[in-house]
Amino acid sequence: MNITRRWLLAGVTALFAFGAGSVTAQEDSIKIGEINHYKRMAAFAGPYKLGIELALAEVNDAGGVLGKNLEFIFRDDQGKPGEAVKIAEELMTRDGAVMLTGTILSNIGLAISSLAAEKGYVYLASEPLADSIVWEKGNEYTFRLRASTFMQASMLAEQAAASGAKTYATIAPNYAYGKDAVAAFKKALLALQPDAEFVTEQWPALFKIDAGAEVQAIERAKPDAIYNVTFGGDLAKFVREGTTRGLFEGRKVYGLLTGEPEYIDPLKDEAPEGWTVTGYPWYDFTDGSNKAFVDAYLAEYGERPGIGSLVGYMTVQSIAAAITRAGATDADSLIKGFKGLDVETPVGKIHFREQDHQATMGAFVGTTAIKDGAGIMVDWEYKDGADYLPSDEEVAKLRPSK
Repeated sequence: MNITRRWLLAGVTALFAFGAGSVTAQEDSIKIGEINHYKRMAAFAGPYKLGIELALAEVNDAGGVLGKNLEFIFRDDQGKPGEAVKIAEELMTRDGAVMLTGTILSNIGLAISSLAAEKGYVYLASEPLADSIVWEKGNEYTFRLRASTFMQASMLAEQAAASGAKTYATIAPNYAYGKDAVAAFKKALLALQPDAEFVTEQWPALFKIDAGAEVQAIERAKPDAIYNVTFGGDLAKFVREGTTRGLFEGRKVYGLLTGEPEYIDPLKDEAPEGWTVTGYPWYDFTDGSNKAFVDAYLAEYGERPGIGSLVGYMTVQSIAAAITRAGATDADSLIKGFKGLDVETPVGKIHFREQDHQATMGAFVGTTAIKDGAGIMVDWEYKDGADYLPSDEEVAKLRPSK
């Protein structure tokens, strides 16, 4: 696996082995505590872990970091914030981790971020999308890799403003990520299209959607367009019920994350067609670093990557680059390593902003379609995250004062 040698930073050593639930402990290694919902969200967390392992093998085969293996200790939080906080403490105080990373669900990411600020632990929030992680509840110890809710919602709002639709319905899970996603879309759309109107908002409980009732409520409001933030099993139920009842006929639909393989693949030939979505068109890369990553992943695992695979891979790249830049693994050094850090990744160079610790990883935006009985994205474009972030002045108003 030499395909990513140009992405790796020199300076590290040796071999490493994997255990069933964690990387086998090495005495002379730099340990990273990785917390996630491996059982509760296996469809997403599984590919994410494989992406981590692929990058770890490449990093360590190329020499490691600061003369040592980079090692991840994987822990399952059962999707519970309290359990995640307990595990985080154990990883740092008992298991010798130098920093924390991981989490998909935003409420758990926020819990670990709060602990990081309290205890002085560096935390790279690889997956959680809630904007408050880097803004309203941001802190000196927390950094975020993935394109945020605000960034991805702004990309979709840009498409919506050009559609001609005037009235909108929204549907989103009733927790931090869903609330941020709706607020971000409304703010971005109204800035571009001041006469847009939101005629109904639906807030199903996370993973407990009553899809029939939600579809009926949206239909009664007669919107021109729908902004959907449901994902996982909730997305599947909403799509099936909405399709059966004709909710999507003649309407524009904008779906946050809907085009990601983890969420669109399970729908098979029931996947919606014609939605404008963010996702990951792994099957469509013909050259460059994106294709190189996909080819390496396919060769190693014999299965397609998901967006989680890419994020896991980039998590290792970012941590290896930050530690190398820092030259040490204490918290103060790691903070300096992450601030202003540039990292070469499959999607190109990303930058960790000093003002809010948000990385400029972008997102792929396209239109859903069905090909060979499966949902895909067509007419997609990669949008640079740097183009969808607030200015330093705006961030100063959003971030808590030191």
